[in-house]
Amino acid sequence: MVQNSHFNKKTSGKDKTSWGGVASWYDDLLKGENTYQKEVILPNLLRMMNIKSGDKIIDIACGQGFFSREFNKLGAVVYGTDISKELIDIANKNSPESIKYFVSSAQKLSFAENESFDKATIILASQNMESFSIVLSECFRILKPKGELYLVINHPSFRVPQKSDWGYDEDRKVQYRFVEQYMSEIMTKIDMNPGEKDPRNKKYTVSFHKPLQNYFRDFKSVGFCVKDLQEWISNRKSQVGLRQKAEDKARKEIPLFMCVEAMKK
Repeated sequence: MVQNSHFNKKTSGKDKTSWGGVASWYDDLLKGENTYQKEVILPNLLRMMNIKSGDKIIDIACGQGFFSREFNKLGAVVYGTDISKELIDIANKNSPESIKYFVSSAQKLSFAENESFDKATIILASQNMESFSIVLSECFRILKPKGELYLVINHPSFRVPQKSDWGYDEDRKVQYRFVEQYMSEIMTKIDMNPGEKDPRNKKYTVSFHKPLQNYFRDFKSVGFCVKDLQEWISNRKSQVGLRQKAEDKARKEIPLFMCVEAMKK
């Protein structure tokens, strides 16, 4: 799930920054009910991708294979890859043998031949990739002409790690989103188990934020043409209470995720 080389150089050897350290937690999360992955991202993504039987798809930073398995159910030939061996082990354990998984950095997909895939996905993982332009170059290399890349990210305009949050205006009875920093590229250390007091057991990942224009600059520099951009909102509703109406309205107006569909020229 991650490309953490730069972050590792700036942290002590005791820090754990790989998603491998939280593989079991992540697997349990996706097994739960009413997850955003299952209820929001999956149906919207499948609608956009319009997968046909025989499509050859590579799921980059596939984690424990949740989306890879869904693509396979629709008749696609699926390859999954992740830098975390722990997550790939879980993916292999829970997936049919027809899905091929590889432990690999997204920056160097050496197992993949040039122009060999119809579609590629990077789902909620680009924020963990420091050199995203290199990843895009690899995607461009392995996609067939007019092949499509689907990039799903936490919406960078509204979800900036540790620089954005929800607020509530008591006078206006309005739930709002405040963003204190957006245009600057930011690298943020994310504590995956904030309740853990023992520093020896702390596990971290890292998130790289950048504004929309930087994503589009990367697409253009590599040679991709953006075909579509969609913004997806939360499926959840608040419990009955004084803020219910305001919170539910905010969920409908402020998207959680963004998906960019880019085509290889």
